[in-house]
Amino acid sequence: MESNDVILKKLNQLEILIVSTAKQILTVDDLINYTGFSRSYIYKLVHKSIIPYSKPNGKTLFFQKNEIDEWLLQNKSNSISQIEQKAIDYTTFKK
Repeated sequence: MESNDVILKKLNQLEILIVSTAKQILTVDDLINYTGFSRSYIYKLVHKSIIPYSKPNGKTLFFQKNEIDEWLLQNKSNSISQIEQKAIDYTTFKK
């Protein structure tokens, strides 16, 4: 019986995740499910204006999924092989 409860809980989590990722405009709850960040961390990011958000009615927070994706992927770090390839390209084509 306990395993059924675990399965139902996991199915519910999957449903929430699928619905959240299909949306283009996210609420705080959607953003929690999408990023895995805690509610307090999201509010901290908003308070410090670190994360892009909208507050059209002065109370409810909304986030554009494409802006969140861009924000999540900023400050990308190159792998060692990418750095080595850039060095080879630079020395080859610099001449």
